Amino acid sequence: MSGEIVWLFCPADRPERFAKAAAIADIVILDLEDGVAAADKIAARAALEGSVGLDPQRVVVRVNPVDTPEHAADLEALAATQFRRIMLAKAESPGQLQPLSGYRITALCETPAGVQQAPALAGHPSVEALMWGAEDLLAGLGGTSSRFADGRYREVARYARSRVLIAAAAAGKRAIDSVYLDIPDLDGLSAEADDARASGFASKAAIHPSQVEVIRRSYAATPEELSWAVRVVAAAEQERGVFAFEGKMVDEPVLRHARRLLDQS
Repeated sequence: MSGEIVWLFCPADRPERFAKAAAIADIVILDLEDGVAAADKIAARAALEGSVGLDPQRVVVRVNPVDTPEHAADLEALAATQFRRIMLAKAESPGQLQPLSGYRITALCETPAGVQQAPALAGHPSVEALMWGAEDLLAGLGGTSSRFADGRYREVARYARSRVLIAAAAAGKRAIDSVYLDIPDLDGLSAEADDARASGFASKAAIHPSQVEVIRRSYAATPEELSWAVRVVAAAEQERGVFAFEGKMVDEPVLRHARRLLDQS
């Protein structure tokens, strides 16, 4: 899972887009939930069942929440495919995951209860990742907007983002940063993806092909970062314990970061 940086949503009722999405993203999220109108959900499930040529290891299917009539139909369609990675929309408790045995689950924490239960969801053995979402969360809180006019998240959204990230890390699971809805604003996306990487999110989700390379660039180590990592790891071989390097203190967490950069390059 270390290379699964960009997760791209693709409506499951648009099978002509499946291969194109798979060609540019690390993970394709075939969406049976909000990306598909209610009248088109039957067609979306049929397209899912009829899809060919996709690597099941690189496909995650977003299914409808467990308290909707669409959920059982989604699972029935999934059973007819080779796809065994799913994203549970509006996940709120570990008990909801018990009937999903046999699937690798990304729990989407996008309601007040889901954010509150993020640590318990992360601890479930079938969960491989947590993702968070702001818009459903704000709706559940009775709010009107997750962001300020300048694009910054409001504090309640930042709290949810941080809680989900920390819950995933504490359980040794992957954390996926939420989507950036303003598609033309690639500069804003770049800044948010830079922050996601710096904060510890292993992946970021996208909703449009134009966002994929922006996210990928944010997650790529710069030549300067790699050069520093080589130098500091080499210096550590000559030192014992904490030491000063190029004017800054270096201890084991700093060295772990440097080694991670080199491992991922």
